[in-house]
Amino acid sequence: MRCDAGPRRGVGHLVRCLALAEEFLARGADVTVFGTVQRLDWATAELAARGIPLLPGPDSADELVEAARRHHLDVLVLDSYELDPAGAGALRAAGVHTLAIIDGDSRGQVADLYLDQNFGAELPGPGSAAELPGRLLAGSGYALLRDTVISARPPVVPPATAVSRPRVLAFFGGTDAVGAAPVLTRVLVATGHPMDLTVIVGRPEIEAEVDDVAPGRGQTIRPVPPTTSLPALITEADLVVSAAGTSTWELCCLGAPSALVCVVDNQRESYTRVVRHGLAAGLGELPELTAGGVAGRAARATAARTLHGLLSSPQRRATLAARAWSTVDGQGRARVVDAVFDAVRAAAVPG
Repeated sequence: MRCDAGPRRGVGHLVRCLALAEEFLARGADVTVFGTVQRLDWATAELAARGIPLLPGPDSADELVEAARRHHLDVLVLDSYELDPAGAGALRAAGVHTLAIIDGDSRGQVADLYLDQNFGAELPGPGSAAELPGRLLAGSGYALLRDTVISARPPVVPPATAVSRPRVLAFFGGTDAVGAAPVLTRVLVATGHPMDLTVIVGRPEIEAEVDDVAPGRGQTIRPVPPTTSLPALITEADLVVSAAGTSTWELCCLGAPSALVCVVDNQRESYTRVVRHGLAAGLGELPELTAGGVAGRAARATAARTLHGLLSSPQRRATLAARAWSTVDGQGRARVVDAVFDAVRAAAVPG
């Protein structure tokens, strides 16, 4: 698997590759991760705990092919917005099966298989199966989820629960690369609703900003570092506020009532679909929430009203949870590995 993670890149690529790696390992495959993991001790520990080697690079098409030959790889999973798009085609030409994990845009990669796990990705449009040279695995039925998430999935939809002081969890990826936590912490405080708020702070500078936010009456704010106990925190929360990235599918699988923020451009299409279909509430885009002047104040006030409505209505939260839980069943990674193994076996059959 070829992916990178770091304070500015985020950890979404690595987390979904880790989920896929767990499934490959469970099927008896050997897995190696190639790439850079910067300043994320917990992430490297996750790889080490599973016995997955972490090796540097490669980056160029030639380097990818050389690495595949040196390590006798049957399959290479590519999950990056930065790698040379020619790498997939070069690997394919060298006889290495390729799975390109994409988010709408294939970047011109010529792969055997493509995976777009975003909700609604199976619908016709740019990047649809008809436009790709390989098979497209599309939609939330292929969502890649780690063992810790799958094992925490409740057997039935969580019921509506009335609480006077809801437990709220806010997190924005493993590193909060765009600094969303302080912004949304202030918006949550602005609701005026009592709450016990836990905020995952991915970097020291983010923690310092969150510490500067003064809670209102009946509100507490508890910053905590990234943790492997995140699925438990999600299932214990009455409301989760998060970025509309790969964690969206974890929230859905766990049946968490959620409010999402679109923090980067490549989340916009998926964010719009998820909110439109009622899998989560929408709080808008981060640049709108951080804007100055009248427009910024209006965006923050609208987000605060949405959050207040969720905090004060267990029925609204339960409706979101039910739709989310029924959309992602936790079996996506098994379907992806089935497709990879099918492709490998088909290529091995003469004629």
